[in-house]
Amino acid sequence: MGIPVKLQAFEGPLDLLLHLIEKNKVNIYDIPIVEITNQYMEYISRMQSENLDVMSEFLVMAATLLDIKSRMLLPPEVTEEGGESDPREELVQKLLEYKMYKYMAGELRDRQEDAAFHYYREPAIPEEVLAYREPVELDSLLDGVTLQGLHAMFRDLLRRQENRVDPIRSRFGTLRREEVDLGETMRFVERYIVEHGNCTFRELCRLRGGKMYGIVTFLTLLELMKEGKAEVSQEGTFADIYIRYTGKEGELNTLTGDYD
Repeated sequence: MGIPVKLQAFEGPLDLLLHLIEKNKVNIYDIPIVEITNQYMEYISRMQSENLDVMSEFLVMAATLLDIKSRMLLPPEVTEEGGESDPREELVQKLLEYKMYKYMAGELRDRQEDAAFHYYREPAIPEEVLAYREPVELDSLLDGVTLQGLHAMFRDLLRRQENRVDPIRSRFGTLRREEVDLGETMRFVERYIVEHGNCTFRELCRLRGGKMYGIVTFLTLLELMKEGKAEVSQEGTFADIYIRYTGKEGELNTLTGDYD
């Protein structure tokens, strides 16, 4: 029966790598990848963990180390700048970032522990001191103030007040809601198209005023086109839109009653 060995717990594969680098007292910018990889593989071979997620992280790092080890046996790759790329560069950057975060976490933990031993006394200022207000001397307050200076301050105050006003929205009048009977308007537009047979969209819009009427007219036209009862043509951009009724004359009563 073998002697049980208790392994040191690490927070992750980077923590283990950093421990091995510090233990072997090697330069983090020049990691002896062969030696570190062998020690890393020896450690994870002795790991006994039921947490598959944790083990998978260590195994991924092991595969990364083996990949770096194999790439270092090959001739070095040449970068676009003409230099030789180091397969360990990305791993070194990750270790430096992890080392910085680990150091900052330790600093914050130490500060939290030190703060537990500090106690602060609540303020106990007498009410008389809190209620005290320094007297105002009008002579010293108005010292150096001239009529010209007061006038300049007044103009500056008015200018600030004017800047707060939106020059565009302030000129808007009262916005009134247009009351439009949707069903009646659609019947009116449809009846006009059916009775005239041919007309223009501009002609329809001139029958009544208001933006809502124009919108409803456009929707009515789209509905007639959808049902195949109207055709629309336009010779060019921004030219008049010509409307031709293509339905049957006998359908007038049916059509005008569909929008109730």
